[in-house]
Amino acid sequence: MTPPEENVVSSTSQVAETTVDQAELPAAEQQLDPDVREVHTVSATLVEPSPRSGETLLQSLLSIIVIVLFVITFIVQAFQIPSESMEKTLLIGDYLLVDKIHFGQGGMWDWLMPYRDLKRGDIVVFHYPIDPSQHFVKRVVGVPGDKIRLRNKIVFVNDEPLPESYAVHVPGDRNFYRDNFPADPDFVNEVDASWRSGMWQHLHNGGLVVPADMYFVMGDNRDHSLDSRYWGFVPRDNIVGRPLVVYLSLRDQQEGADGSGNGKLFNSGRLLTHVWQFARWDRMFHLVR
Repeated sequence: MTPPEENVVSSTSQVAETTVDQAELPAAEQQLDPDVREVHTVSATLVEPSPRSGETLLQSLLSIIVIVLFVITFIVQAFQIPSESMEKTLLIGDYLLVDKIHFGQGGMWDWLMPYRDLKRGDIVVFHYPIDPSQHFVKRVVGVPGDKIRLRNKIVFVNDEPLPESYAVHVPGDRNFYRDNFPADPDFVNEVDASWRSGMWQHLHNGGLVVPADMYFVMGDNRDHSLDSRYWGFVPRDNIVGRPLVVYLSLRDQQEGADGSGNGKLFNSGRLLTHVWQFARWDRMFHLVR
């Protein structure tokens, strides 16, 4: 469609004729009579930028935005660790890329995508069951059908002690409910009210049995982690993915940490400052296991 008359931009062409010096002419032309020698001209045309260049730039920017949104929604997402509940595996100030494909539920696409079932020992990022707007990170201790109990801080799964080289305990720090779960939660303030009244229906022979499509999770820093012992199971649909790599780690990053050890994650879209001063360079691109 022809643009309105007042919006039409006309460009001016300038043509300059320059006679080429004889020394610059080909040998065959140097032998011609000067009167019949061809005069070479060079045309220089000044071209105004196309009105469509702005439209092309806008289309490119929109394409980039769409790709970024697709990656964040379906592939990877960045988070920051604000609490100590997963130390020494994940530290306060770690910035993670979370793989959202690994534990996906693809249905008809399972044969094509690199999905796999969750298993004990997997570290997972999930929507907090009490407040799904928050993201937590913990380690899977019990899968559907497992019977879980703790005795003196040792985890037993199906009446067998669970090997846990990653677990951290504070010597001398004792809490009967926390260290001997499941126990009477009536006098434990940190226990969620609905979990306090509902956990008993899952007890069997002194242990807590994980129901179908649910997972029992705990923080590696066992004495400073508010986890499934305090608020219950994580539904399968709440699981977002697994931490893949620490792409940045900053020490002394206390902003946002409330000291509760709940494992809540923060989106790391904020501008990072003082990187060179506070960076833990030995944790850069550290794979999370």
